[in-house]
Amino acid sequence: MVRQKIAIVILLLILTPAILSFAAPTQRQDSTRRLYDRVMDEFKHRDYAAAMAGFQLFLELHSQSSLAANAQYWIGECQYRMGRYRDALQSFYDVVSNYPLSPKLAASTLKLGQTYKKLGDPEKARLMFDRVVEQHPDSAEAEVALKALEGMTTTDETNAPSE
Repeated sequence: MVRQKIAIVILLLILTPAILSFAAPTQRQDSTRRLYDRVMDEFKHRDYAAAMAGFQLFLELHSQSSLAANAQYWIGECQYRMGRYRDALQSFYDVVSNYPLSPKLAASTLKLGQTYKKLGDPEKARLMFDRVVEQHPDSAEAEVALKALEGMTTTDETNAPSE
């Protein structure tokens, strides 16, 4: 079933450029958006393998799209949810490195912190959470990062040796 869904997503992504080459620019943008939305539907249905394959192919076909950073972020999110934390780190770092003006920058930095926490690296997690708070203080991600930092401080105090 998963392979069939992946095959359908791949087929749609392969056929889209041929169709887009005959379309006017606004039609191309609309078609690109529809394709992105179709892949996003796979993610929303928790078919992370199909969504990841779809977003990867989307990036190959539409690397210059305004949705490219989002697609890269969602690849990382798929990997994270599949427990592929090392791969997720790389994907979130790709967003931070390659799309520094992306609206997904704060979310990617937050996910880096959450991923490092999952991997048992509290120092790097704290560094990423601090970065979110410092660089994106008014964002929803900063609120989540602050809560994560508070939780880490509470845990640190609880685990401290008593005197």
